[in-house]
Amino acid sequence: MTSAKLIKNGTNGSYKALPSYKNGNGTKMVDISEASSAKEEPTLSKSREANWPAVLFFIHIHLLSLYGIWLLFFEVKLLTFILFITLTSVAILGMTTGAHRLWAHQAYQASTGLRITLMLFQTLAGVGPIYDWVQYHRLHHAHFATDNDPFDYNRGFLYSHFVTRLRKLSPHQEKLKNSIDMSDIEKDTVVMVQKKLYWVLYGILFALLPLNAPLEYWDDSVLSSVFVIGFLRYLIVLHASWLIDSAICVWGLRPGEKSPPDSNTVFIITKTFWPHYHYLVPYDYKSGEYGTYDCGCSSAFIRVWAALGLATNLRTVETTTIQKALALAAKTNKDLKTCLDAAVKNQQLSEEHYLHRG
Repeated sequence: MTSAKLIKNGTNGSYKALPSYKNGNGTKMVDISEASSAKEEPTLSKSREANWPAVLFFIHIHLLSLYGIWLLFFEVKLLTFILFITLTSVAILGMTTGAHRLWAHQAYQASTGLRITLMLFQTLAGVGPIYDWVQYHRLHHAHFATDNDPFDYNRGFLYSHFVTRLRKLSPHQEKLKNSIDMSDIEKDTVVMVQKKLYWVLYGILFALLPLNAPLEYWDDSVLSSVFVIGFLRYLIVLHASWLIDSAICVWGLRPGEKSPPDSNTVFIITKTFWPHYHYLVPYDYKSGEYGTYDCGCSSAFIRVWAALGLATNLRTVETTTIQKALALAAKTNKDLKTCLDAAVKNQQLSEEHYLHRG
């Protein structure tokens, strides 16, 4: 004799009827093959494995750069030093104003020419395609200061800045990363072309042309070219790029700390809550990557591009808007970030505001 048994689906709350029958002894049996299909998916592991190729790669970069430092001070020609400073600066600019503020957070819009330029600058950083970096960074923001954050600052600067680079994402984090909305980036032709041709561009722009210039045009040594323009430049740009994710450990105050803090570090580093502000309002173009707000080279360059008509729709938050958001959060007990996002949508800049020039 057959009958049916209702099994609840754990994913959507619906019920499914599974066939059952009684054997010769009158014992009720359920179809095991169908019952097992109604079980929930297994939980993905949250443990992170070591990325041994990355471990070996970064060890070599750091060790070889030590000789590059000696060459930089005692051997290289002046033009090689100028090239070193120029390539390092434009690469960092490509990361801060390009990959971070423009593409990761949509803090402003850029003309096609400016987007191509910033894409080439970002390629000089050698940290991978813009698409991959933005996806990783958005994962960091989506799960900031949680166990799912690959750069969780609660684990300290060493972990957030360096150790995490030596490990693969856990299967759980990979699933979260793949769920990040990248539709806006996928519509950007410049980014998608770079993603497709990245290793060709990397070989030409990052390696071949910079390494060849000191040898070809002003007869510097092979050692100066390889160790200074190659390894040392890469080391500095790598750490500058990594600081975008770990800067809160350096320049950010922890909740409850005084400003300025009771520490001798005030003579070296200025710690504020501006890094925390960036995680509340990531789309404010004035938020600096290295603990600043509304100052620094990156913000200045964006304003220059706006004045030239190359950058438009610069996004920022006025003081009155923040006050309204704080009042709304206190009145409704809603999350402050939610209140800020709502207040920014209703923000009205005056007609004479300088951001209207674009």
